[in-house]
Amino acid sequence: MRAMNSKQHLFIVTGSSRGMGAAIARRLTGPEHRVIGIARLAGPEVSGLEPWQQDLSHPLEAAERLQDWLGKQSPFASATLINNAGVISRPGPIDQASLAELSNAIRVGLESVLLLSAAFLQATRAWGVPLKILNISSGLGRRAMAGSAPYCAAKAGMDNLSASMALDEAERANGARIVSLAPGVIDTDMQIQLRTADPAGFPEQQRFIDFKASGALMSPDEAAGKVIAYLRRPDFGSQPIADVRQA
Repeated sequence: MRAMNSKQHLFIVTGSSRGMGAAIARRLTGPEHRVIGIARLAGPEVSGLEPWQQDLSHPLEAAERLQDWLGKQSPFASATLINNAGVISRPGPIDQASLAELSNAIRVGLESVLLLSAAFLQATRAWGVPLKILNISSGLGRRAMAGSAPYCAAKAGMDNLSASMALDEAERANGARIVSLAPGVIDTDMQIQLRTADPAGFPEQQRFIDFKASGALMSPDEAAGKVIAYLRRPDFGSQPIADVRQA
C-alpha cells in the first residue's frame, strides 16, 4: 500500500554530497518536505535527507531508477527536481583531456539533466500538482572561456534544453515551470581546480586566483540560500534562463 504524501513537498537534488548541492539539500529538509539527494559518493549524514548513491555518469540507469521510484509513489503536494550535479574536466584544450574525461563531463552535466527531467515529468504528469525543474547552470553557459569547452558546452546545452522544455510545458494545462539558473561564483572544489590549473592550457587562471584573493566568492551555503529564494519566487519560470545576480 502506498504511503500518503499529499501533505509533503518532494524535492530531488543531484550532486547533493558536497558543495552547493549539499547546502541546498540541507536547507530544504523539514517536516513538510521529503528530500532525495542523488550523488555518486556518500556525503555527510543530514537529518531529513534520503541519500541515493547513484553515479550520474550512467544517466540512463539513474533516470530509470528515478522513474521507477516515482511511479510507486502517491502524489505529493508538489514536486521539484533540482539538477545541480556537474563536473569539470581538466582545464585546457580538448585535445589535452582523455576521451573518457570529455565523455564523462557531458554525460553528467547534460545527458543526466535531459534524462532525469524526462523521467521526472513522465512519472509526475498525472499527479496534477505543481511541478518545477531547476537546472543549475553557469555564466560559462552564456560566455565561452578558453580551456573549458566541455563545461561551457554542457551548460550552454542545459540553457537551451531548459528553454525548449519550458516552451513545451507552456502548452500544457498543468505544465512544469522550468528555469536554468546561474548561481554566481561559488567557493567550491571546481574553483580550486581552476586556480591550480596550468596557465599554459588555461589562460584565465589568474582571474580565478583574483576571485579568491578579493573575497568575491560566495560560500556554498550563501549561494544555496540565493538559489532557494529564487526557487520560491512567485514568478519562477517566467524567465527560463536566469541569473541570481540579475534577480
